[in-house]
Amino acid sequence: MASRAEDEQREPINEQAVANKYASMRTELNQIYSKITELEMEVGEHSLVINAIQPLDPTRRCFRMIGGVLVERTIQEVLPAVQRNKEGLEEVIARLNEALDKKKKEISDFEAKYKIRIRKPDGETKDDGGRKEGSAQGVLVGPAGGSE
Repeated sequence: MASRAEDEQREPINEQAVANKYASMRTELNQIYSKITELEMEVGEHSLVINAIQPLDPTRRCFRMIGGVLVERTIQEVLPAVQRNKEGLEEVIARLNEALDKKKKEISDFEAKYKIRIRKPDGETKDDGGRKEGSAQGVLVGPAGGSE
């Protein structure tokens, strides 16, 4: 009996509280993943812009969106700013990756402490595999009766 009382003191009030805390931690983890993905896409866009304007004449006019306003500048003014923005985004991604690692460890420790295991039905994974094959083709087909 004494060991059960000790267990109850260490654990949250009930299983529902543990489940809610775990779900909250998983949500935070997914938010970090989403933000990293979003910022990586922005870094890719910055790289495309840098590669497109780098070989051009530095005095050539170009346009840049700043705070929702399109402004006219020269490439020599815009290129350093775009490169600084890209570097800043990369630093933020690095910090988010560190936060992601900490959150993963926190979730792993929480799972070990409360002996949490995630169960996935067998049928679900088979269905997903079948759908992925069909949708991954990426083919766009026009109307069948092309005689219009």
